[in-house]
Amino acid sequence: MSKIAVVFWSGTGNTEAMANAVADGIKQTGAEVTMFSASDFSADKVNQFDAIAFGCPSMGTEELEDSEFEPMFKDCEPELSGKKIALFGSYGWGDGEWMRNWEETCKNDGAVMPCDFVICNEAPDDEALNACIALGKALA
Repeated sequence: MSKIAVVFWSGTGNTEAMANAVADGIKQTGAEVTMFSASDFSADKVNQFDAIAFGCPSMGTEELEDSEFEPMFKDCEPELSGKKIALFGSYGWGDGEWMRNWEETCKNDGAVMPCDFVICNEAPDDEALNACIALGKALA
């Protein structure tokens, strides 16, 4: 059975709702899922999982949240080569540039991306939640 981590940061609850939907998709495949807030995950945990879904909203000028999420993610980057990962998050402005940049970073780190990222504007609607469930299934 695959072990998959869902690691996220959420300020308003939008990305947390997405994380819960990703976890639901993983569970539907029969894989084991463990959820972590960004502050509870670190590079030494990366290799305990077969795959990781990372979720972070767009902050500032379309960038990752910089006090908890980005430092944790930067710490994990050297461990991502060959690791299956997926990305998701919400935004309130812009056009998703932060996610495209983040995906490019992950690919440059050698991560294996089995599916497209999922983003939504503000609170996730049914379409976004279904996309998160599909992301979880694809990752598993």
